[in-house]
Amino acid sequence: MSAPAHRFDLWSPEARVDPLSIYARMRRETRVARVLSPTQQVPMWVVSRYRDTQELLKDARFIKDRYKLADEDRLRYFRVEEIGQIDKHMLNADPPVHTRLRSLVSQAFTMRRVEALRPRITAITQRLLEAFPPGGSVDLLEAFAFPLPLTVIAELLGVPLEDQDRFREWTTTLLSPPRSSNLEPLRKTVVQFQQYLQDFLDRRRAEPQDDLTSALLAAEEQGDRLTPVELTSMVFLLLVAGHETTVNLVTNGVWALLKHPDQLERLRGEPSLIESAVEEMLRYCGPVRHTTSRFALEDTEFLGQVIPAGQMIMASLLSANHDPEQFAEPERFDITRTPNRHLSFGVGIHFCLGAPLSRLEAMIAINLLVQRLPRLRLAVEPSTLRWRTGLLIHGLERLPVAF
Repeated sequence: MSAPAHRFDLWSPEARVDPLSIYARMRRETRVARVLSPTQQVPMWVVSRYRDTQELLKDARFIKDRYKLADEDRLRYFRVEEIGQIDKHMLNADPPVHTRLRSLVSQAFTMRRVEALRPRITAITQRLLEAFPPGGSVDLLEAFAFPLPLTVIAELLGVPLEDQDRFREWTTTLLSPPRSSNLEPLRKTVVQFQQYLQDFLDRRRAEPQDDLTSALLAAEEQGDRLTPVELTSMVFLLLVAGHETTVNLVTNGVWALLKHPDQLERLRGEPSLIESAVEEMLRYCGPVRHTTSRFALEDTEFLGQVIPAGQMIMASLLSANHDPEQFAEPERFDITRTPNRHLSFGVGIHFCLGAPLSRLEAMIAINLLVQRLPRLRLAVEPSTLRWRTGLLIHGLERLPVAF
């Protein structure tokens, strides 16, 4: 049996400030917790332990494609029908559709291709650091963590970088929970983003370039059966996921270093530790709080609990990465931690395709940052920092630093 829904309020102010305390209680009390979404008050199920998370993410009984659900069940969770024009991508697909979609972009994210981006990522990082005011202060998220990965993914896709402010506004709206029952702002954002992507794809069809978008269009023409909606959805996914994860990995990672000055000084003195440092950042304060949604097509028994047909289930990656059954002293931030088999990029067939790129961007960005700014420090009281709302993204709203 699961714990009553009201016992785990994952949207409360407490959860925003200190989610780990709630997850620790959840891990102790139940393997599958039933919670209620704050606006619709519909049931959702959450797994919080490390091994249970692994089990859920590999369990093919739970589907990703929400359009296999009955209309009544789907609309209980997704009330903006227009989103169907941008969400038919590989993250929301099951085999064999998932296999086909993933294969189309996997070549762009091989280790060899990602490593070839190292000089460009380094150059962008150096340019951003050189723009910092000498002896001043900046919002590290705004001035550094956001523009770096967005520039990289925009160049890969061929998307005009001058549109970055629009991307950020749209992405923030789409990834944040509605603040009220009024869904019109969300609906408007979906329509605007969809129209932008369709116009962009039309331009690329007319004038192909040496970029990933043109490659996807070429694959479509060669008979891989990518529909127009699939194309729009894939570019949407790559653009959003291609920068959002790294923005929060870099910001959260620097926050963790500033919170633990002994670890910051060790990394500054031993730059070769950056690879294990980034892995610990991914574990300790990873950029994704929960996995995306999965659904039970029929009443499904899982970990001793029946998940009713049509209901949503997800796992807390943040909680799993702090499970003491898997990690010794999980609340200790240790940039030399080994082994460190965190789950921040998922597991199974939906393991994050962009993980190598995100890791490389974070390693270059954070290492150069701590070496270039020896007096880097928080510019505000730690208690004034605010974390974003919602269950998907784990990230700060801003990170003011001085140097």
